[in-house]
Amino acid sequence: MDSLYIVMPAYNEEANILSVIDSWYGVLADKSPDSRLVVADSGSVDATHNILLKYKQNHPQLEILEKTEKQHGPKVIALYDYAIKQGADYIFQTDSDGQTSPKEFPAFWDMRRDYDGIFGNRTVRGDGKARAFVEKVVCFLLKVYFKVKVPDANAPFRLMKTKTVAKYLYRLDKDYNLPNIMMTTYFKYYDENMTFKEISFKPRKAGKNSVNIPRIIKIGFKALGDFRRLKKDMKKEKK
Repeated sequence: MDSLYIVMPAYNEEANILSVIDSWYGVLADKSPDSRLVVADSGSVDATHNILLKYKQNHPQLEILEKTEKQHGPKVIALYDYAIKQGADYIFQTDSDGQTSPKEFPAFWDMRRDYDGIFGNRTVRGDGKARAFVEKVVCFLLKVYFKVKVPDANAPFRLMKTKTVAKYLYRLDKDYNLPNIMMTTYFKYYDENMTFKEISFKPRKAGKNSVNIPRIIKIGFKALGDFRRLKKDMKKEKK
């Protein structure tokens, strides 16, 4: 049986975390016993961590990464690194805010052996027009910088072969803010066997998104410089 690591970053999600981990934990029921749900929770100042610890008492396939950076991007990198080092066959990344649905995962899992990566495409977004616009700008910039065309670069709903993730993860600094965007880019740029599949994306039921629009803009300006640097490295390798 293929082993699956479901990985998700968490930060101040006390209003959502219990229902989210409980629903995703059920996905492991018919997977390899080596499969895990791994949550990176570092920096939360609410009850998120205590909720995770209590849930873990009766759910041995839940693991908690505590010693990571506070920000979302570095947490995702730490989670991917952990799954690689634990020998997972597949990595599935989602977020802990309840905006994605476990009911849509089986369709991805059924396709896993046909692709190196299956990426969610949020054709309808419940998190507002501003964020949808940001995603369109990101996809435009990827087309300009890397000559890759993707419908959704940053969806937190992606199933990837671990060995393919390992090919690209360590090109990124451990504190890089946009690992999912670059992972999508690497898959496309290097012609990995990938596909996009439409998913739903619900509005938050509770809690507050820690990455607001002003912070997104700040990260975006830094990303332009990062894109130029990463593009130079990629062009050198292709020569």
